[in-house]
Amino acid sequence: MQDKICVVYSHHKLGDLIWQLPYIKSISEFHNQKITLITREKTQAKDILQDEIYIDQIHYNNFRKKLLYFYEIFLLYIFFKKNKFSHIYVLDKISRPAIAAKLAGIKNILGPGIKNQKKWLTNKVFLKDADFMMGYKLGNLGLQSKFFLNSNGIKVNELIPSINIRNSTLNHVSPQITKDSRISMNVAFGVDSFEDYKMWYEEYFSELSHKLTENRIGNFFYLICGPEKRYIAEKIIKLSNHNNFLDCSNLNLLGIIKVIKNSNIFIGNNSGPLNLSSALGVKTFGLISGTSVSALKHSNIIPVMPKDYVDQHSYDRIEMRKITVKNVLDTIKKNQ
Repeated sequence: MQDKICVVYSHHKLGDLIWQLPYIKSISEFHNQKITLITREKTQAKDILQDEIYIDQIHYNNFRKKLLYFYEIFLLYIFFKKNKFSHIYVLDKISRPAIAAKLAGIKNILGPGIKNQKKWLTNKVFLKDADFMMGYKLGNLGLQSKFFLNSNGIKVNELIPSINIRNSTLNHVSPQITKDSRISMNVAFGVDSFEDYKMWYEEYFSELSHKLTENRIGNFFYLICGPEKRYIAEKIIKLSNHNNFLDCSNLNLLGIIKVIKNSNIFIGNNSGPLNLSSALGVKTFGLISGTSVSALKHSNIIPVMPKDYVDQHSYDRIEMRKITVKNVLDTIKKNQ
């Protein structure tokens, strides 16, 4: 009887899910089977991972807490029972999927085993709390999965996340890319973040657009941000006093992917679009100050840091002022 594999990842941030992709793929390769992925709808995994050959289906679960805790266990139990999985892998510390799998009679339930979770697992080798917390400290939750899989005999063949999206998947996605814009020197700016302290300043993006144009590196700029941060894109456009911008705050995730893939380079804050750009194979520059650059070790992201950078965490946005426009321009020229 063939293995039937389900992988559960409960975190909601797109960037965190992207860091998990090498480990999800490694599980598929270990069993030589496509996997079912359970994650939150907020990740939009059904859009970004629809062309991945190692994923059979994606199922959304909200992973709600408090009064809905037991209802979430029931929903997972029904899904596990219906699909008759042979293996459930939980790539974080929550217990609900493991409990549901136990109730559904799943024979193989594997997870890192942090705190109460280990009561419901069938694997015997667990992570230490310190190993699990390392991913949080470095801002790369995928490291936890690396330690967990290696300790349970599953080889991780690649560490750098990658996403494959066919051009045909994006053909009918807005915006429609004209012939003129395709031959432009397009640059994507990732201008917002879930955490404001990670955001470079609008006047710096404005100045950088002029410097890139003067140096014949870019002449058209996509401003990537969520609809709630539209004011950032509007401010950059106003400060720049030119029309070579597309405000992308109204695009869905596939639209964002389309403009990133249509860019020669991506320059942005340490947020989901930065990780997305790197995974899509676009030359990607990350603006890093006040957060750990160590998290980017297993990626194609080229970090841009202040000259006096110290690898430690700060929640003060003023740290981002230390990254000068000259820092960014020099780093781009060096890596052309």
